[in-house]
Amino acid sequence: MSVFRRIINLVKKTEPAIVEKTPYTLSVGDIVDISFSSYTVAGRTFFPQRQEVFLTLKDGSTVKYMQVAKRETLDLALFEAIDGRLEDISEVPTTIEMDGTLYHMGDQAVGAAHASGDTSFPSSDERYLWDFESDDRKLLRIEWQAGRIMLYEGETVLPMEVKIIQS
Repeated sequence: MSVFRRIINLVKKTEPAIVEKTPYTLSVGDIVDISFSSYTVAGRTFFPQRQEVFLTLKDGSTVKYMQVAKRETLDLALFEAIDGRLEDISEVPTTIEMDGTLYHMGDQAVGAAHASGDTSFPSSDERYLWDFESDDRKLLRIEWQAGRIMLYEGETVLPMEVKIIQS
């Protein structure tokens, strides 16, 4: 190897390593496979105070939601929107019975949410959240923002069931 080529190799910038995406770092346009179904990430809501991302996933006309909570490990849950309402958000009960399943409140939070893409709440204002869990590991999530409420029912997802295909 010539001296000239060695100097060029010393000065030449190295290419940055490709950072592999995780469910927590998914962005709008990425594709994710969950339990043998492929979804496009259509929206992303980030809750910085909870270190949580709530993704809107679309597969044709099917819309699902994935909650990714960054704890010691990534906690994943897959939700579907359900019909329902609450009379007053200041009176959210600690237990809710729905379709014969009793849900117990596990967590509640109030804080800013940063939304991008197609999400249930397009603005990035203050949002109220309530997370419930039943004895048989079913999940219920309630979100409220500016007079609008969304209810979601779901279950936990194992990380090995999620495969990420970058856009």
